[in-house]
Amino acid sequence: MILVLGGTSDSLKICDRLYEIGISEFVLSVATEYGKELASSHAKKIINGKMDKDEMVKYISENGIRQVIDATHPYAIDVSRNAMDACEEADIKYIRFERKSLLEEIRYQGEFIVDSIEEACDMVMKNNSWENVFIATGSKNLGTYVKLLKSKRLVARVLPTSEVLRSCEAMGLNADNLLALKGPFSKEINIALLKHAKVDVVITKESGYAGGFLDKIDACDELGLPIIIIKRKTIDYQRMVHEISEIQESIIFG
Repeated sequence: MILVLGGTSDSLKICDRLYEIGISEFVLSVATEYGKELASSHAKKIINGKMDKDEMVKYISENGIRQVIDATHPYAIDVSRNAMDACEEADIKYIRFERKSLLEEIRYQGEFIVDSIEEACDMVMKNNSWENVFIATGSKNLGTYVKLLKSKRLVARVLPTSEVLRSCEAMGLNADNLLALKGPFSKEINIALLKHAKVDVVITKESGYAGGFLDKIDACDELGLPIIIIKRKTIDYQRMVHEISEIQESIIFG
């Protein structure tokens, strides 16, 4: 039995690939109801909800898990740490799946690469010409932006779910601050949205092809907009692979 930790479109592709190679004994773990809906056509067995390390160890033991494939979001490092610790305690195999960084492929001179949300906000606050800030990092850390960018006008692109919109409203954000749309988006759509929001600067994460990362860069390049990119946090994964075929090989021959 394999436990796939989801949270990315790649995790769904991994599930599809497992079926293709004849492996049906796996369970997909997702963190939200929305994630569960997306996963319903990719996995027969889905569990919904976050697990800390001890809860993960218990689940592994009670369900006969023999391997964990961690395909969570690159910025969900706490989940990855818990998974690695749980696998070590349970003495089972852990594999981290993550697409390679695309930072080296960027050729746009208007990029600024930072290590954290705080550093991105500090850069914005120091530039008086950046009044309208486009947040393209999701809703999870919006509270930090609201707190640190009080004097700026924020426009955040978030998922159009009632749960997300309620949390945004609780932070004091209203319809003028939100673009509730599900991506990823093409370069052309990004250009239209950035023009509509009258943006001065964009803050995004280093997501990947699946997250439309390069299309955001290309849109900013076309409009001459500065873009602040928050780098992935790096941790010492026990084993990392970058292609789905590598996971298949590990499962069959590992």
